[in-house]
Amino acid sequence: MAAPPRAAKPLELVCPAGSLPALKGAIDNGADCVYLGFRDATNARNFAGLNFDDKAIEQGIRYAHDAGRKVLLALNTYPQADSMKLWQAAVDRAAGAGIDAIIMADPALMAYATERHPQLRLHLSVQASATNHDAINFYHERFNIARAVLPRVLSLAQVEQLIGNTPVEIEVFGFGSLCVMVEGRCSLSSYCTGESPNTHGVCSPAKAVRWFEGPKGLEARLNGVLIDRYAEGENASYPTLCKGRFEVGGEEYYAMEEPTSLNTIEVLPQMIQMGVRAVKIEGRQRSPAYVAQVTRVWRDAIDAASDPAGRYSVKPSWMAALNAVAEGQQHTLGAYHRKWK
Repeated sequence: MAAPPRAAKPLELVCPAGSLPALKGAIDNGADCVYLGFRDATNARNFAGLNFDDKAIEQGIRYAHDAGRKVLLALNTYPQADSMKLWQAAVDRAAGAGIDAIIMADPALMAYATERHPQLRLHLSVQASATNHDAINFYHERFNIARAVLPRVLSLAQVEQLIGNTPVEIEVFGFGSLCVMVEGRCSLSSYCTGESPNTHGVCSPAKAVRWFEGPKGLEARLNGVLIDRYAEGENASYPTLCKGRFEVGGEEYYAMEEPTSLNTIEVLPQMIQMGVRAVKIEGRQRSPAYVAQVTRVWRDAIDAASDPAGRYSVKPSWMAALNAVAEGQQHTLGAYHRKWK
């Protein structure tokens, strides 16, 4: 059954905050919401030097709320049978800190949050891999999920069809590293390092990454496995299995996915028209300067696309700024635009 028509709401800009300076950079440059994580395996960006302790969370929430903005907590990995208490404690910490919403993937944890903190707003993480309205409506009916973040595998037509069949707010990725795997189900890092991003909170853990200057160029290895080799002057990307170059059938190329950034700035008007509620910028592992620059561009673009009196066009200055920080300095519309459809 189709969802009833919903009142049009402004498109929210949701930006990454891997640190307090990044959070402030996002807020100062126009983010409506920031999302962050605790310094443990409960979030999918559990890199050393990133994320928030209780003091930083308190400062960040105060800074955002003073500016009239919201703070979302990514609690988006899957607890194991022997570690559920860590994840449950993270829910309690978030509720006590005054977080505006928790982004969650695990149903058992959603049940805990719903029972213990019924006033707490819950968002369905991209890690839950919900790609159809029946799945999203299930989470809404059982756990009162208010918003769902869609995996980066749907076309715009599929996103529009989904929005028309759910009362849940829909958030999509707009810019940043492109994941082509079944998010929340990927086992590539686990296969190579023994640690899954779905439970340990990091894809390609830094302790397993090594760089070597070899006779054929700079080599990137993950737990000893050669992921890529770069010629002099070639841009090097952080080594992940899905974005490595491999020899297949005697040919060496990016067999699964090239190091490239998703960039949907040209289809912003379509997203707004179809009822997308929020656009998300990926990059909690990136620098505060990256966050500030990307947030500034997207704030300008969303404001321009939302102006009923104006005609939207992508400014060359926007693209230049985004290309400068894009992975591999290249971008794609990804699954949003499939030429074969």
